[in-house]
Amino acid sequence: MQRRTFVKGVTVASLMSMTAINLSAETKSKEINTNHILRGKEFFLDIDYTAVNITGNMAVATTINGQISGPTLVWKEGDEITLHVTNHLAKTSSIHWHGIILPTEMDGVPGLSFDGIPSGETFTYKFTVQQHGTYWYHSHSGFQEQTGVYGAIVIESKEPEPFTYDKDYVVLLSDWSDEKPETVYKKLKQMSDYYNFSQRTVGTFFEEVKNKGISQAFSDRKMWNDMRMSDRDISDVAGSTYTYLMNGNNPSTPFKALFKKGEKIRLRFINAAAMTFFDVRIPELKMTVVASDGNHVQPVSIDEFRIGVAETYDVIVEPQMQEAYAIFAQSIDRTGYALGSLTPNSTLVATPPDMDALPILTHTDMGMDMNMKKGSMRHGGGMKCGADMKMPKTSMKKMKFSKMEAQKYPITKLPMKRGFHTTMMAMSPKYRLDDPGVGLRNNGRKVLTYADLKNRYSTADAKIPDREIVLHLTGNMERYMWSINGIKYADSKPLEFKYGERIRITFINDTMMNHPMHLHGMWSDLETGDDNYLVKKHTIVVQPGAKISYRVTVDAKGTWAYHCHMLYHMAGMFRKVVVA
Repeated sequence: MQRRTFVKGVTVASLMSMTAINLSAETKSKEINTNHILRGKEFFLDIDYTAVNITGNMAVATTINGQISGPTLVWKEGDEITLHVTNHLAKTSSIHWHGIILPTEMDGVPGLSFDGIPSGETFTYKFTVQQHGTYWYHSHSGFQEQTGVYGAIVIESKEPEPFTYDKDYVVLLSDWSDEKPETVYKKLKQMSDYYNFSQRTVGTFFEEVKNKGISQAFSDRKMWNDMRMSDRDISDVAGSTYTYLMNGNNPSTPFKALFKKGEKIRLRFINAAAMTFFDVRIPELKMTVVASDGNHVQPVSIDEFRIGVAETYDVIVEPQMQEAYAIFAQSIDRTGYALGSLTPNSTLVATPPDMDALPILTHTDMGMDMNMKKGSMRHGGGMKCGADMKMPKTSMKKMKFSKMEAQKYPITKLPMKRGFHTTMMAMSPKYRLDDPGVGLRNNGRKVLTYADLKNRYSTADAKIPDREIVLHLTGNMERYMWSINGIKYADSKPLEFKYGERIRITFINDTMMNHPMHLHGMWSDLETGDDNYLVKKHTIVVQPGAKISYRVTVDAKGTWAYHCHMLYHMAGMFRKVVVA
């Protein structure tokens, strides 16, 4: 462990002494921090400033009930829930209940569904819980989510679940910086790769010459330079400023989840980070995925999964050895990791594995046509996607995805602008649902992809879409500008949905970044090639240079937010949805 990481283990007790968040009914109260788990129908939450020391330096966080992460809220399906949220900050605040189906006025988005919670005042949220599973909550005001206003939600099912387990733990992942988020954003606007310390150097060029030959190495370098892109541009904000947390703990003070040999352990993974995708594995243990974004899926046995910002996955593991297993979540750019220990004894702590090699973007990630003629590259930094681009060995199930291409619905045309807001464009984007993504391809482990996910229950009778809308995710990396259809949120018109209709939404990612897109208030039924088992999700990751489609039954009147969940992308990559 690097010295810098070790220093980050110096954590003060003003936060809390964090142990595993065990939700099992059999757990004795002395085994858990009861202040961190709140059960019932009525809750009191206080948003306030709290002094913290996560990295060895004092900083000020915005917290819920003085904790990072905030308390885990345990609800029961069918109950009416009342939450009194008091804002002690000097500015307006809010809480959005991510993925929860509720009335628009309870959704918690200032300027859309309510006015926000003024300083010194209390807002009471009240709604009936209509679902079960693993969710989370966070502020939707400014950058407060980055500075600590987030926590887990566990909703107990009214009916028996279709799988069994002995213990139940929340594993909440997040990213923390001692820098003020306003400072982080300012630096990104001034230099989009400010936090990227893994850029190409003269040394890497000579290494490429050695491996590829001077002609190919020079050609590759020229291609990226012409596009004004970097094949090392994986994350906007990296471990140079971030410390990665698991249930509020840094890697030097990992949380512990206790087990007994032969027990089935349910782990509820939540990505509550502001900007970080995590690749999660437990070396020497298979994981069985049983739920995605709170909804049951057909069980899938895997070694590893990538979890986008705002997604949740529930897995079951069965440790057979009396040893500590590392719950290892490395950042997508391999600049750090969050860590926990699945252990039979609180005195045993797992040793983390080495991080994987730095991912390098390829033509696949950019969707580029390998056979395009010289001079055909779009000027102004554009990228061209080719129909015959080479895919990794985990190539698409062509028959199923060709059906997705063949489906035709009336398309509602929306305004589209090209210009300095959109310096990249995918010319021929493809569905890549069984591509695990950069850094995970052909790594010798079974990696979960969207193509593996199937609803536990049939969707064969679901209404076919009435129409389709196509949304391009657009941006200018040099100026760090993000938009949808080349139009930033401030200049956009609302998307109009008609109550009762079913819409097919197709996203085309014209950028080189992953974008987790979140529609408030309604479920997104992801197309993975099998219409009989569409997967319900609240957040869907759109890979670089790719497209993805899902269907939405418009069953909630009101005003809703629709946006990328990367916090520093959200100001531009955002739309208001009006359902009438």
